[in-house]
Amino acid sequence: MNALGRRLRLAQKGEQVTFFCTEEEFREIWEEYFDLGRDYGALREKIDPNDAYLVKAAEFGNGIRILHQDLWEMILTFLISQQNNIKRIKTCIAVLCGHYGKKKETLEGEIYDTFPGPEELRDVSEDTLRGMNFGYRSKYIEKTVQSVLNGTVDLCRIRSLPYQEAREELKRLPGVGDKVADCICLFGLGHLEAFPVDTHIKNVLQREYPQGFPFERYGRMAGIIQQYLFYYDLKGLHEAGMQRTKTAVDRS
Repeated sequence: MNALGRRLRLAQKGEQVTFFCTEEEFREIWEEYFDLGRDYGALREKIDPNDAYLVKAAEFGNGIRILHQDLWEMILTFLISQQNNIKRIKTCIAVLCGHYGKKKETLEGEIYDTFPGPEELRDVSEDTLRGMNFGYRSKYIEKTVQSVLNGTVDLCRIRSLPYQEAREELKRLPGVGDKVADCICLFGLGHLEAFPVDTHIKNVLQREYPQGFPFERYGRMAGIIQQYLFYYDLKGLHEAGMQRTKTAVDRS
């Protein structure tokens, strides 16, 4: 995986994950990046035991962590993600890195491309991005780059703002509405109270919480709860349905 201008090789066997890096690099970079210092088990214990759906979602999503990702990378990534599928998002990001990022080499001699910063994208144009199949998002990317470079939006200032103020400042960027701003706040700024509402979450809230979701109970861990709900709605219910179908077929 590539992150923070570096490449990290990981391997997982069962519940054990091996980081192929020095102890110093792990402590200085990856421990914080993967939020390994947070006790997610203690957070899950705060879930209302009478909320059967959320209890199942948290159990299914056990192991989820909120990564401490780069703010600029999150801004562009979530602009690209609008009305897009995962495969195409990955392709767009790879194209952007390949054309505008820096070439780096690992100690093992592997070449990779870093995510381009605002300066590296200074001369990017909407027409060029459209030619790379970024679609209508091209104008958002071009204008966002220019907004950051000319100081209309100050990323350093945003990093210092509390959640609600950071959210409103991000919405000054073209193409950034409530959902995208909350995604950036959660994954790019570490504001765990951010609760992005996309189609999946909207359906969950309407179906499971018609009287309203208990935000007051979860407060500054709402973003983690959102990830349990999102992942369970995306994967868990599908897998449960597949299992029920298999069981029915086995019994027939």
